[in-house]
Amino acid sequence: MAKKIKLTRPELKRYRDALERFERYLPMLKLKQQQLQLTIREVAAEARQARADADAAQAKFEPYATVLADVSGVNVRQLARPEEVKTSSRNVAGVTVPVFESVTFPAALYSLFATPVWVDGALADLRQVNAHAARAAVLQEQHDLLEKELTKIIQRVNLFEKVKIPECREAIRVIRIRLGDEMTAAVGRAKIAKSKLTTEEQTVYELDGIPRDAVDNDGGRTE
Repeated sequence: MAKKIKLTRPELKRYRDALERFERYLPMLKLKQQQLQLTIREVAAEARQARADADAAQAKFEPYATVLADVSGVNVRQLARPEEVKTSSRNVAGVTVPVFESVTFPAALYSLFATPVWVDGALADLRQVNAHAARAAVLQEQHDLLEKELTKIIQRVNLFEKVKIPECREAIRVIRIRLGDEMTAAVGRAKIAKSKLTTEEQTVYELDGIPRDAVDNDGGRTE
């Protein structure tokens, strides 16, 4: 591994705790990823419908477009421009997004007797175009915010799944091997030390004139 590992028991515990934490968070992140993906698909579909509604309203308005210049003193396009787009907000998988509510337009103050009758229809249709466009814009903002959050979540899922968890597992494996080798070596050293001690005890007995076969396994004399 690129990162140097301390081959100690405290380091083993640290990696075990980290692995447990990552494995606990990963399912939560994946669930959030699924929720975001589902919501993004729904918002994208709504945005497509809003744009289609705007296109349909624009097609309905088109016949008026060529004669708007003939309406003296009435700026239909200005009157059809939204004065305020009202939105609320909601939380989607931890992300606060805007929700389209309504559109308000400026008051249409012009003489009904001095303008052609079709002006009312043209104004209403153009306002429909702009209302659908405003809704589509809010939905697009929703989509962009959710996409941004989804990108972050995918990065975290990949980090945990492909980097952090394998890194912890590999570190635990390496530390366990090292600690196991140390334990095996310690047992071997203990056996050697015991063997040397037994040999030294037997030598002492022999120097005292006690036969080797008169010494039992516990280092005592046989009766």
